[in-house]
Amino acid sequence: MSHFVHPLGLCESASVGPGTRIWAFAHVLPGARIGADCNICDHVFVENDVILGDRVTVKSGVQLWNGLHIENDVFIGPNATFSNDRFPRSKEYPDRFETTHIERGASIGANATILPGLRIGLRAMVGAGAVVTRSVPPYAIVVGNPARIVGYVDGARPAAGTPPGPFPDKPSVAPTDVRGVTLHRLKQVKDLRGSLSAGEFVNDIPFAVKRYFLVYDVPSAETRGEHAHHTCHQFLVCVRGTCAVVADDGLRRQEFKLDRPDLGVHLPPLVWGIQYKYSADAVLLVFASEHYEAADYVRDYEEFLRLVADRK
Repeated sequence: MSHFVHPLGLCESASVGPGTRIWAFAHVLPGARIGADCNICDHVFVENDVILGDRVTVKSGVQLWNGLHIENDVFIGPNATFSNDRFPRSKEYPDRFETTHIERGASIGANATILPGLRIGLRAMVGAGAVVTRSVPPYAIVVGNPARIVGYVDGARPAAGTPPGPFPDKPSVAPTDVRGVTLHRLKQVKDLRGSLSAGEFVNDIPFAVKRYFLVYDVPSAETRGEHAHHTCHQFLVCVRGTCAVVADDGLRRQEFKLDRPDLGVHLPPLVWGIQYKYSADAVLLVFASEHYEAADYVRDYEEFLRLVADRK
């Protein structure tokens, strides 16, 4: 046998990969499929219509119910709870159980609860005790009940090339860790009559603008963006209030706080952009280099990663 089952464990499945370890009082039903080098800890129950990829860790006290598909390198903390029926009744069964997907590299914290039919994205992190009621985007960090996004994995890093301390007040451009993304301090004039911020297209905003739009009245828990563009450049300025922008080039991601009307961030094509942490009064102004075209949007993160890889 190429996998290990503790003498006090019960594995009825013939589909278990090499190197997998199934420990005491765990029970794996016949239809379950478990990949290689997994670690199934004490008191874990795995139902029939469950798929585990390779190198999955399932800590003690977890039940994996029908309809759960878990990709490679996922960590599931102790007593995490999954569900597959939104309206359960005793002895009443749906025609089919909802499918929940946990994408590769994701981590589920201890005692978290995942509602049925959701997708936990690539390398996302679900905090301990979180109650997840909506799908979680790739690399997002969610906590609370109901769970909400509080950050992105590897996102909170200072911009490369930015001098120590605050970004300079004089007009300037700073590179970042994300390919092609730049931070811009625009011209600002203050006097007794008030303040003025100005920029010139192409000179200060590095492309000719064909379109603009405003984003406002965003509930604080909501996340916007979550897409890239094939050809469109965007330049974002929070003209009122504050919001956070996450830029991701497929290898690195970085979060920027836009909190003044003379600070902007340039997102070139094939950079995944996310906006969240909107203050109640936030107004985000976005300049775009192209007219609206639905086909220019890349809304699936896996497709985005393929496009980035093809460009190399």
